Amino acid sequence: MTGIIVDRQHSGQVKADPTLNANLISNLKFRLKQGKLFISNLLGSSHRSYANVLSDLSTKADNWFHKFIGDRRVKLVQVSPDLGESRLMQLADTCHDKDVQILLQLPRICESPQKHHFLAWKIKRALDWLAALAILLVLSPVMLGLAAIIKSTSKGSIFFYQWRVGERGRLFRIVKFRTMITDADKLHHLVMTGQNGLHKCKHDPRITSVGRWMRKYSLDELPQLFNVLRGEMSLVGPRPWALYDALRINGYRKRRLNCLPGVTGAWQVSARSTMLDLDAVTDCDLQYLRQWSIWNDLKILLMTVPKVLSGFGAC
Repeated sequence: MTGIIVDRQHSGQVKADPTLNANLISNLKFRLKQGKLFISNLLGSSHRSYANVLSDLSTKADNWFHKFIGDRRVKLVQVSPDLGESRLMQLADTCHDKDVQILLQLPRICESPQKHHFLAWKIKRALDWLAALAILLVLSPVMLGLAAIIKSTSKGSIFFYQWRVGERGRLFRIVKFRTMITDADKLHHLVMTGQNGLHKCKHDPRITSVGRWMRKYSLDELPQLFNVLRGEMSLVGPRPWALYDALRINGYRKRRLNCLPGVTGAWQVSARSTMLDLDAVTDCDLQYLRQWSIWNDLKILLMTVPKVLSGFGAC
């Protein structure tokens, strides 16, 4: 069931927009219970989730949804994975416009490592913030230079944003320097047909010449330091899943969502882009979580530097 979290003080009946004069809407019951909005079918025992209603009613329902979450009472939107990648991104964009947090609804995840290392994980978060700020200050001239090169060599924006699945299913926009042509996302599935499990293409025609050079040395990843400052990522951790990857992983492997995703991680320093099976990479991330310590994170950070400078495993 898809729900919308609102302030506890607001409860009761929620009326559908009268402009949505579809039979489906007229046969639905809107109910707030314990801070969640539920929509159920009045005509039978079957229930339709709010997400599916939106999908069925297309533009009109989108407008209603946009207007509804514009109310300051809405704090968090939970969406069902059954909606599919395209629909989830549309809803995520709407929530982003209204500054509302959006979560991908997941089955119950097994115990989190934070329970055993609560203080250490708090220290890790503080160190992440301080280190990210320091690195940004030191590398700001380099980043300004890269931004100027991107702007002068190709049309389009300097930065590229993409929805990723973070800690506990939280959706966030990862930021990178743009390395591809404009509207490259529209060609993604066409280019990736028949490619490896991680949707990486060795000779991706969408990548610009400057972008290929930046990718070789992972320079396009530098803006993710802003994600670290916002608390969406860590310096070290499992790489954040793209929606199309998160939607096809099942079972115990979803436990990798128990922590903040990282700018670098165990996969990057051990095999990086040379190991392209999604399940194998996920198992590598789970091993990192089982063996996690601040010292292990420091080791991964130190190993990352020579790997990046050598262009190891770049794609």
